[in-house]
Amino acid sequence: MRKKARKVREILENVEILSAGAEGMAVAKPGDKVVFVPFAAPGDVVDLVVLRKKKSFIEAKISAIHQFSKQRTAPRCQHFTVCGGCKWQHLAYEHQLAFKAQQVRDTFDRIGKFSYPPLLPIMGSEKQYEYRNKLEFTFSNRRWLVEKPAAGSLTDESLNGLGFHLPGMFDRILDIEHCHLQEEPSNAIRRAVKDYATAHGLSFYDVKKNEGLLRNLIIRNVAIDQWMVILVVSEANEAILKGLLPHLSARFPQISSLIYVVNTKKNDQISDLEAVVFSGSPFLIAHMDSPVSGQPSLKFQVGPVSFFQTNSAQAERLYRLVFNLAGFTGNETVYDLYSGTGTIALYVAKAVRKVIGIEYVEESVNDARTNALLNEIENVSFVAGDMPKVLSNDFVAQHGRPDVVITDPPRAGMHPDVVAQLLEIKAEKIVYVSCNPATQARDISLLSTIYSVEKVQPVDMFPQTQHVENVALLRLKSDTERA
Repeated sequence: MRKKARKVREILENVEILSAGAEGMAVAKPGDKVVFVPFAAPGDVVDLVVLRKKKSFIEAKISAIHQFSKQRTAPRCQHFTVCGGCKWQHLAYEHQLAFKAQQVRDTFDRIGKFSYPPLLPIMGSEKQYEYRNKLEFTFSNRRWLVEKPAAGSLTDESLNGLGFHLPGMFDRILDIEHCHLQEEPSNAIRRAVKDYATAHGLSFYDVKKNEGLLRNLIIRNVAIDQWMVILVVSEANEAILKGLLPHLSARFPQISSLIYVVNTKKNDQISDLEAVVFSGSPFLIAHMDSPVSGQPSLKFQVGPVSFFQTNSAQAERLYRLVFNLAGFTGNETVYDLYSGTGTIALYVAKAVRKVIGIEYVEESVNDARTNALLNEIENVSFVAGDMPKVLSNDFVAQHGRPDVVITDPPRAGMHPDVVAQLLEIKAEKIVYVSCNPATQARDISLLSTIYSVEKVQPVDMFPQTQHVENVALLRLKSDTERA
């Protein structure tokens, strides 16, 4: 049977990359259509292979670089361009920050139907690498082969991998040799697990068959020399309980919390499963300086599935920013919407009369209450429930009208009913923290009928990526301004 001829892809030659775009893509416009290109830098002159054409744009990849941009820098990671985690490693950090700030401006201009002052200078991260306090890895018996193997070199053992999911591929795992996002001994722990499993013939997970002993490895650290390792397995057999876990405990004295979870489901979610402590403590303790002079540092209990900002140092600077923007005088009632494990609520509590946190994940609310007890803070309360239903007129009547609302919603932004209720409540100030400037701009547009935007401060929580956090201070307009 005759083979089907391979389609010849279109080549765009000597194309200048103009800017950085959404989702980590760079942007060019050699003709009447915008071209999105990964791993390019503004100022590059390149040849492009067209991957797909849409009505209004083209997706392409670089086939040759004729001129390198002055904004480029050498990527540190050997997995760059294959692993989807750090799409901007090739950009010098000062340019990453500039593009993130521009992303906020462009988004506000495009979506926002409100005026806003010039952006405050973006708050960069002091650490551009090794800033994450949590990484999650997946075992696979069919790892992604970056290079074509030599004939006859593949064995079942050589196909085992421990690493990250490739973008958009639930069943493809890139085996990671060294990740620069978490400090040591993170890489040493991961390699030790893989080496031990390989030497002792422990089976790696097969996602299509839902079988294999080793499934996931989670490594957390929120304090110096305090590490939590969570091993997710299909069963807690002798190979785990008398082999791998004791091996890790003996080799890494820094592991203060060694935990295993048995997961037989077809998904990797473990929040509904029992976390069994093999050795050490069931949690870590994170510390954060209090923003109130003379007060002791705050402590936060971090368990296996607790949410905690993954850039600890930058999170503290973010919370300090929220605190400063709110401008507390000491007698405020504060609502903390989407309060998570209570970090922001507890951070500001000593400076106000009372704080009420609302969060839809009950486990997070339980963590928040535990953290309040841990810090002996009594002027906070936390409510679990669906935000649009909880934030009602009856709720406001019970807890009092807030002077300040702090809101930190998920990427989808606030529910329209929540925005509508904020328009009814009319707090004097709203401090809006967002991981998605687009939905933030949408929500502020709705609030702008009675609120003015006083300050806008981008914050970089995730260096080497395209993601940007943004904080906006909204102030209630006077009757005259609303007229």
